[in-house]
Amino acid sequence: MERFTISIDDHLAQEFDSWIAQRGYANRSEAFRDMVRAEMDRHRVRTMPEGPCVACLSYVYNHHERDLGERITRLQHAHHDLTLSTMHAHLDHEHCIETVLLKGPTSAVQRFADALCAEKGVLHGKLNLIGVDVHEHHRHEAGGQRHTHVKPIA
Repeated sequence: MERFTISIDDHLAQEFDSWIAQRGYANRSEAFRDMVRAEMDRHRVRTMPEGPCVACLSYVYNHHERDLGERITRLQHAHHDLTLSTMHAHLDHEHCIETVLLKGPTSAVQRFADALCAEKGVLHGKLNLIGVDVHEHHRHEAGGQRHTHVKPIA
């Protein structure tokens, strides 16, 4: 592990320490590493749009909106290669929340999320992208299907 020293003004250091305490970090180093990792991942996703990612798309929608449930399902089926799993929960008599786990090229995942969130009746859509490294195809057991593993980029 490499060590280095940074200098920041007193006010910013106090704000950082307060933020660290609110988030439950054990120390400044852990918090700083997470911040750098998150920023590097955001940069990677922006500059390598065809790179692989995993993502979580969450959105709230009005299930009374005409044919919205069917439109969302059609969109997910049309992008079955990206969609890993969907969770659905009822919030009240009109609104539902869904979370869709996605995996694929960053640009394709982003386009899917944009299209879904643009559907009339979808509210509060948010996409969280995480860049990953893809490991080669292999089998775990004799006769098992070939598959790929992804590993978050540290």
